[in-house]
Amino acid sequence: MSVVVRRTNTFAVRPLSAQDEQLLRELLDAAASLWNELTYERRQHFFDGESVWDTADYRTQYVGVLGSATAQQVIRKNSEAWRSFFAAQEAGEDTAPPGYWGNEDEGRELRTYIRNDQYTLETGERSRLEIPVGQDLKDEYGLGYHDRLRLEVAGDPKWEGEQGRLELYYDEVDDTFRAIQPVTVPDSRRDSPLAEESAALDVGANNLVACTTTTGQQYLYEGRDLFARFRETTEEIARLQSKLREGRYSSRRIRRLYRKRTRRRDHAQDALVRDLMERLYDEGVATVYVGDLT
Repeated sequence: MSVVVRRTNTFAVRPLSAQDEQLLRELLDAAASLWNELTYERRQHFFDGESVWDTADYRTQYVGVLGSATAQQVIRKNSEAWRSFFAAQEAGEDTAPPGYWGNEDEGRELRTYIRNDQYTLETGERSRLEIPVGQDLKDEYGLGYHDRLRLEVAGDPKWEGEQGRLELYYDEVDDTFRAIQPVTVPDSRRDSPLAEESAALDVGANNLVACTTTTGQQYLYEGRDLFARFRETTEEIARLQSKLREGRYSSRRIRRLYRKRTRRRDHAQDALVRDLMERLYDEGVATVYVGDLT
């Protein structure tokens, strides 16, 4: 029996002009606004003991900016988040209802989802990504009826297969737009390591991870720069808090710094794990032990 698995390709995405970047930001912000409006209504229904599925027609409200298919994908992703929440509740897990993608005052998280048959991703000498745009945005930015937004793509796909729904978002930490493309591949294609080697990890502070494999390879991921940036941001937060008038404990700028600090940490951790796992796979490592290497 043939078995398939899901894998993901990640790319950096670059608008070709300042106008294209502004268009892209408006598109992602509108998707976040749709998510937040739908989430708010569903949270209100949930806390009132009503069905979360009976909501306003947000697809119609956002079709002019996002296009019908993209608006529907954001709504579908939101529904998936709520179904996962209810499933976790039924399993007895302590979990919270789906949350918001930022807010209008402090800035929304720029993100959207694009149906697999609505985007074109070509990689090679001149890699590019083309995505749909709602007619209102096309009119505002001078795009033709059949035009799509064309973006430059950096990065080579690790996996090839049937493409899935594309996630497109703005990485605030690196000031970069990114695309995550799920693909469906046969399980025989790099689904498991080609050997049975082992690796031991030592997780620390200044050195985030030290790794030694039975093949003789050693990997060291230092955390000094990350901690230095974390400390600088913390000191800036403390400085701003000291300037607040009596009775105030936060501000828009302070909350933004907190959010940026958290995202920077999470991004560094995710990048570390992704890089290390790819290296260990190439070494044929099938088992990883976490603990003191000494």
